[in-house]
Order: sequence, then structure tokens, then C-alpha cells
Amino acid sequence: MIEISHLNKTFALKEGVVDAVHDVSLTIQDGDIYGVIGYSGAGKSTLVRCLNLLEMPDSGTLQINKTGPLTMENGKVYYGANKTPMREKQLNQMRRSIGMIFQHFNLLDRSTVFDNIAYPLKYSGMSRADIRTRVFELLELVDLMDKKDAYPSQLSGGQKQRVAIARALANRPKVLLSDEATSALDPEATESILSLLRSLNEKLGLTIVLITHEMAVIKAICRHVAVMEEGRVVETGNVYDVFAHPKENITRRFVASANALSRVDKLLKDDSQLVSVGKGETLIRMTFSKDSVGDAVISQISRDFNVSLNIVLASVEVLEGAPLGGMVSIIKGDPKDVTNALNWLKDHFVEVEVLKRG
Repeated sequence: MIEISHLNKTFALKEGVVDAVHDVSLTIQDGDIYGVIGYSGAGKSTLVRCLNLLEMPDSGTLQINKTGPLTMENGKVYYGANKTPMREKQLNQMRRSIGMIFQHFNLLDRSTVFDNIAYPLKYSGMSRADIRTRVFELLELVDLMDKKDAYPSQLSGGQKQRVAIARALANRPKVLLSDEATSALDPEATESILSLLRSLNEKLGLTIVLITHEMAVIKAICRHVAVMEEGRVVETGNVYDVFAHPKENITRRFVASANALSRVDKLLKDDSQLVSVGKGETLIRMTFSKDSVGDAVISQISRDFNVSLNIVLASVEVLEGAPLGGMVSIIKGDPKDVTNALNWLKDHFVEVEVLKRG
């Protein structure tokens, strides 16, 4: 388990002091795939570097697996209830128990795939034979056995990231930190890397903390998510609930970026004929959560409330095995019947947002 409590990190710049991470508290369960999302400058990368103390927090407490609790004060780290100063050797041991992958791979250009993966093991006390065995295990795990003698310049972006993942797993960490690891990849390579991470999570019981600015990545792999803005965590929850019921404006923006129904906003801005409404018509956006997907609510309100619906946009996706649907429609009828129909939808777990009235 990862326990983060009241973590703070500031940077002194010419323009003044910047709160990169401000009073962040999170709990990440063992074996979870936990996403942290935010726009550039939100503090998410600083937060993840604080987890392995590549960035030393100014204050706060941290516990990862059996390491800790660690207490940070005035740029120094202490462990245990007695706040014993942590030595460099102990700090390095802790860092080795946490793997990390980056956006730009950070591979050694003049070393082969085999040597890149073997590099963190060379100073671990393992014999050459044991290192060789371990590297072959990792090559098999990331499906790169045929590339063991290749150099980074001979690899695709996705293959380079697989090498970086194998290297990060060399010391058998229980936690893997991923800092924008798919941002430099094309969509096909991104899907391949996310599939690999999901597989490693299941096979190894690996806890993954994934930093990204793309909600589509969160949707594809994560079970829980924290949304960051200006150094603060502004919203947390399981991915399904955050997608179905975003509370903060920034979360709604992220959700819209990964939702086909967000196109309605541009249609409205462009005053498209597709979303034009006449007298007695109302443009609405409906969200169908797992409590309402599968119910014949559209046909029922048409029948029971004497209203008609013209579907403009619609989508259904599956998050963590549960369906989440959405629809943009124009509803038409007597104003009283329309109001009654919309209230009935809300009573039956359908979220309704009125976008435009005729």
C-alpha cells in the first residue's frame, strides 16, 4: 500500500515560490493501477518523483510497502516513529524497490537491449550467470527476446518503451511509476504498452502509478484516478464514478476530451443545423450509468409522456466491466410533458443536462 499524507514540494524560481505539490494525501492499494491526471504544470510529475524521493518533499509523510513511515522535514527524510535520519544506502535501497519509466525512455544508446536491461543489476551483487538468467526472463516478459542484441536506434518507440519497462522491473519492484510513458508513442504503440502494463499488473501483482494528461489512457487501464490542478488533488475516485459523475470543472473537461459526445459543444459553438431547435424542442444530453443502461427508458418516456426524441449523438463504452452510455437528443412535446419526462428520467438514474431550448 502507498500512503501519502499532507505532502508538499515547492520550488524557488525567479518569479517567486511555486507550490508544485500542495498538501496532497492519497491512498493507493496494493495491486492497483492508479492514474494521476492533470494538465502541464499541475504537479503530477513532481508528485510521482516524490514517491521515490528523486524529488525530496519539503514536508509530509510517505509509506510505500514496508518502507516507512517516512517523514520529510526541511528537505530531509526520516524513518520510523523516532524519526531516525535516513542514510544514503537506505535511500538507494528504497529507490531500487520502486521501478520507474519515462516518456523519453532514457536508454543507453551505445548499449544493446540486453545490456540496457542488465545495467541496474550490475551493481546489485548478482553473478553474471544470474544477471543473464534474469535478463532473459525480462526479455520474455516484454516479448523482446528477438531484439536482445539490437541497439535503441534499431527499435521502434514501442519497443524502446518495452526495454525501459524491462529495465525498471530488473530488481523485482512491487511498485512501478509511469511518468507520461505513452505520450511519445503513436496510438497503436500506446495500446500495446498499456496492454503490457495491464498484463504485468495481473501476472506480477504490480502496483502501478500512472501519470498522464490523457483521459483516454486513464479510461483504458486505470481503476482509480486522482485529478490534479495547481499542485492540489481536486478530485479522486474509481474511474467509472469519475467518468459518470465528474464533480470539478477540470474533471469535466478531461472526461469530455475522451467522450464522443463532447462534439456537441463544437456543434453548438458553430451553430450547426444538427443542434438547431424549433418551438417546443429542447436539446438535452443524457448520461446512462450502470443503474440505467439496459432499461428501455427512451421508448417508455415517448409512450408515457407523449414526447418524441430525435437522437443527434450517442455512445456506449465499458469501463471496468460496467457499461456507461450517453446520448444527445432533441426532445419535443408539450412543455409540461417534456418537464415530466425529464423528471422521470432523473428519477430512474439518468443524468439530464439541458443544452438548448427552442
